[in-house]
Amino acid sequence: MCEEARPSRKAGGNAMAVTIRDVAKAAGVSASTVSRALAGSELVDPRTREHVLRVADELGYVPNRAARGLITGRTGNLGLILPDLANPFFPEVVKGVQARAREADYSVFLADTDEDPTAELGLVRALSKQVDGIILCSPRMSVEDMRAAATCSCVVAVNRRGAQIPAITIDNVDGMRQAVAHLAALEHRRIGYVAGPRSSWSNRERARGIRMAAEAEGVELVEIGNVPPRFEGGVAAADLVVAAKVTAVVAYNDLVAMGLITRLASRGIEVPRQISVVGIDDIPMAAMFNPGLTTVSVPKKQCGRAAVELLLKLLNEPGIRMPRREVPMQLLVRDTTTVAQRSP
Repeated sequence: MCEEARPSRKAGGNAMAVTIRDVAKAAGVSASTVSRALAGSELVDPRTREHVLRVADELGYVPNRAARGLITGRTGNLGLILPDLANPFFPEVVKGVQARAREADYSVFLADTDEDPTAELGLVRALSKQVDGIILCSPRMSVEDMRAAATCSCVVAVNRRGAQIPAITIDNVDGMRQAVAHLAALEHRRIGYVAGPRSSWSNRERARGIRMAAEAEGVELVEIGNVPPRFEGGVAAADLVVAAKVTAVVAYNDLVAMGLITRLASRGIEVPRQISVVGIDDIPMAAMFNPGLTTVSVPKKQCGRAAVELLLKLLNEPGIRMPRREVPMQLLVRDTTTVAQRSP
């Protein structure tokens, strides 16, 4: 049993070390239960864990990470690899990861690949020496590289499925169904999809979902792109959207949608009167954009927290069979969609 402690209370002027055994005695549970509760293990009943954490806080217990690392062989660190921290989608995921990691007394090391799939595996190998597990958020790497990554460290993927790696995925197919059903209800019969990066799993899922939804709704679909998942990508796609003669378009993400709307405005094309636009992600700017962007929301913080939960479970219960978890998307209707303009 790891006897972690630091001087944290005083009696008669002398510092006294509060240990796991002290917390266990005061909480009326075993030392192993305290250890699991502090590590965030799901083997501990939530009410018991809350009780243990409260007692530990009242006693002033502070884990000695260095001592724990020497005994357990763990670093107390988690790695998080992102494709582009400048993309407003990812900071919310980071917040979710950090919040849940902090609750479990873990620090987070962050790495940004700048949308370079070839950099991801190298970062996994570098971080694996310094962390207990790694979260790959929207990885662009190949399935073969994902398998290789899983041999370097305990790995959980977010917004990516494949290589038999535990994952938190987003229900992109249902999100696209909601977007297309909304546009079909507004009498749009020819819609476009501005696709994201070819290497993006979520783009492939969104393309698959919008094809299925278009067929189900009986609307014509025009696929446009692929474009970078940035504002500039939407600007570049706008002229192609106009040439496609669609009355509505779904963009790969909100940044692409905003670039698209900006370029359309510069051409004198009104959104939504002449073309309706739907984004995906619901980044903070989506509600502040003028006009307010209709978008399909992704629960980003929830994804981050869920990824840490999954990683902690893998670390605390080696060999456990890990199911994948899928989080839902939700359509948020704002000001960039309206009834299709009828031909004269």
